[in-house]
Amino acid sequence: MTKRFSSSGSARRTRLALGVALLGAALSELSARAVDPIQSPNIILFLADDMGMGDTSAYQDWTGNPDNTQLHTPAMESLARSGVRFTDAHSPSSRCTPSRYALLTGRYCWRTHLKHFVLFGVHHNPLIERKRLTMPEFLRAAGYRTGMVGKWHLGLAYRNKDGGVAEGWKDADLSRPLADCPIDHGFDFFYGFSRSHGTSGPDGKRNGPHQAIGPGWIHNRNVIGHTGNDKEIEGYRLHEIGGVLDEQAFAFLRPAAAQKQPFFLYFASPANHGPYTPSRRIGDDAIAGASKYVDGSSAKSRRLDFVDQNDVHVARLLAFLRSTDDPRRPGNKLFDNTLFIFSSDNGAEQNNKQFTGPLRSNKGSTYEGGHRVPFLAAWPAGGIGDGRADTPGQTCGRLLSLTDMYATFAGILGKRLPPLKGDSYGAEDSVSQLAAMRGKEYAPRIPLFSNDHKEASKRRAKERAWVAIHSRACPIPGKWKLFLDHRYAYEEQIHPMELYELQSDRKETNNLLDDKHQKVIDFLIEQAKLAAGDNGSTRQLEKVP
Repeated sequence: MTKRFSSSGSARRTRLALGVALLGAALSELSARAVDPIQSPNIILFLADDMGMGDTSAYQDWTGNPDNTQLHTPAMESLARSGVRFTDAHSPSSRCTPSRYALLTGRYCWRTHLKHFVLFGVHHNPLIERKRLTMPEFLRAAGYRTGMVGKWHLGLAYRNKDGGVAEGWKDADLSRPLADCPIDHGFDFFYGFSRSHGTSGPDGKRNGPHQAIGPGWIHNRNVIGHTGNDKEIEGYRLHEIGGVLDEQAFAFLRPAAAQKQPFFLYFASPANHGPYTPSRRIGDDAIAGASKYVDGSSAKSRRLDFVDQNDVHVARLLAFLRSTDDPRRPGNKLFDNTLFIFSSDNGAEQNNKQFTGPLRSNKGSTYEGGHRVPFLAAWPAGGIGDGRADTPGQTCGRLLSLTDMYATFAGILGKRLPPLKGDSYGAEDSVSQLAAMRGKEYAPRIPLFSNDHKEASKRRAKERAWVAIHSRACPIPGKWKLFLDHRYAYEEQIHPMELYELQSDRKETNNLLDDKHQKVIDFLIEQAKLAAGDNGSTRQLEKVP
């Protein structure tokens, strides 16, 4: 780990002062941290939607964006300075459904029937099997109170008018509790929507008894806006979503934080997936029209307003943690013993260097711009950063996948991961990042696999299900990445298509698939063979001392 960038400008918004306000109190707690037993930290996992490396000033030194085009995200900067940022972090897929599946299960989604693209349309059956032990179920079994707000996009099951499981949207009775929803996969509390916010319910348009857009707001198992007139719903307004999620996140957090039981909050933000619908305000913070570049000028962009909405959410969560007493550790604030993680489900939705950073392509591509994402983490009491927003923070270059959160949380709790087979199985592709987060020595991560490549076909066809294998432990040193075509995901066949060395070619312009690099190719092919198949796994490749 190396110390990271200095701020490129003075405080221009009050949110930048998040970590400074309670600095004196934080310093007085440093000695207490050394002797307090730190077990079962609270966890907040904030997942943005379609947010690229260039969409946060926490990575400005890495992307090279100038001050007059770099969105200023002071809360994300504060989080990075308080903890650690990863520069080689990846969403498991270049699209949202498979990344969300992999995050919550610790398993690559190309091992399921959904080997590319997303769950599309008003109804899809649940993608997560009931027998699979999800990460929130794992945490709940370890004593956590678990909550989720925001975008699910992993399928739902409705009930029909007779109380049985509906075949789909057509025979769904929205007045009945859902048959399968986030509550069935580890969450004690859920307030959110079925898929991308613009397609989860009618925003005052195309509404009526025969609407086929979506159920709107769901609270636990219930469609709360149902009017009783077949599929008609009310109260789902796209420009109000940010405020509702903020309200519901705190509806979960406030009572949970008052208990001597750890909590886990998964905040799945809709921002900045299109349509860009920033709220007018959230609390005292203006959103629409308020985004600014690092140089202080107005961004004048609805898209960047929507990205900035994520920063406001993060700011409000951090402020709550920094100002609220920890009932499990008297004399300390919640922030000290909360692991706060921020990342995105895939790269930017627009192929624009301002948003993607110096990477090739964007969302939907297995080139780096489609899946290399921001990843920030802080947990002062657990040794992930010092908790101080006035320090430079740390940077880590270890290869990281969002699948790794499962094993990282298990490592914190000192728990074994679930088995790979049998009852309550899971976490097939998850390895712990705890040592790297803490700045300790670590071995190179076992190969990481990214998936879904729009460049492989102009049609939305199975040919897009390319898989790329990344390794930092090849016989020839470097950051190697080998592309395999769709037959790997579908048939376990290995057909190399492209090879890049990202240390010298971050833009992926020089295909090295030739005999001069056969040792690298052979190594990556062998690793791919060991990991292949719907019933396969990668975590068994890790050599645990």
